[in-house]
Amino acid sequence: MSGGGRCNFTNLDVTADNFICANPHFVKSALNQYTQWDFVTLVGKHDVAYHEREHGQLFCDQSAKDILKILTTECGEVGVEFMLNCEVNEVDVFADQTGFRMQSNQGAFTCRKLVVATGGLSIPTLGGATGYGYELARHFELDVSQTEASLVPFTLTGKLHELAHSISGVSVPVVASVPGKSFKESLLFTHRGLSGPVILQLSNYWYLGNEISIDFLPNQSFDEMLVEQKSLGKKLTISSLLCQSLPKSLVQELGKIGWSNLASTPLQEIKNAELLRVGKLINDWRLVPSGTEGYRTAEVTRGGVVVDQVSSKTMEVKSIPNLFLIGEVLDVTAHLGGYNFQWAWSSGYVAGCNV
Repeated sequence: MSGGGRCNFTNLDVTADNFICANPHFVKSALNQYTQWDFVTLVGKHDVAYHEREHGQLFCDQSAKDILKILTTECGEVGVEFMLNCEVNEVDVFADQTGFRMQSNQGAFTCRKLVVATGGLSIPTLGGATGYGYELARHFELDVSQTEASLVPFTLTGKLHELAHSISGVSVPVVASVPGKSFKESLLFTHRGLSGPVILQLSNYWYLGNEISIDFLPNQSFDEMLVEQKSLGKKLTISSLLCQSLPKSLVQELGKIGWSNLASTPLQEIKNAELLRVGKLINDWRLVPSGTEGYRTAEVTRGGVVVDQVSSKTMEVKSIPNLFLIGEVLDVTAHLGGYNFQWAWSSGYVAGCNV
């Protein structure tokens, strides 16, 4: 489902700064042991055509199925056995900690080493988003931080919802911010609220009740533009000037909440204090989302198993020998752009080298 069905499988520029984790150093070892170039080499080995999009994102030319085929082919070459529709009911460690016993709807299994790669709670319609990995971690008395939907659209209520709904489908480049973090990407208005890459990125850092800021003219100070145009004596209104930079439908809706009493008033007749107020609205529109669309549309799960309990060099649980945790079940969340896939590849490779 990733990348519109073409799988944004990694990024050309992968650093620890692209990841959110309580321990910012935790991801470094795995990312160094298996880099984006290692996965690009694997893609090349299987002659899968791919292309680069903005911000270094790499996508398959044809279909995400090409990536799936790479993985299943690699598994087949080393004799991996797949058991589908196998529901795990219980996992316990042997008393002497030499292995594990697992009960499932297809019988009981034992193993010396166990890798938990269950993912998170996002997009439950895929069928595998059960949160079982978190339950299993708690069963083994591991700490799990609060889990929430992330890389997810915001929802709005009241007049803000009416605004977004009325211009659903309109997209504009903006800078969106929460205290300490900003992103410059496209904003998309939806019938539920706000989406687009900039909102998905921001959602990684947003918490319920927090305010966000949107700058509709990232490279211009609209208050200065208004005052300058007024001084030039041009017969313009706030809306006619703003329509030179933003879609008319968006300007009309912002006008309803920002300068409805000045809609037809020429700039020359508006006090500078009012122009400065409107300018601030355009460069620093502040609002509080009512929530998010939740796991139904979220691309990742924020939170998970606290990483200080896991070796960053091997992915092995420190307190339980031979138990490994990888991918999204850990409290590691990445930016939009192929980084979450890269964490899956890197952490999985590291565990595999130590199993």
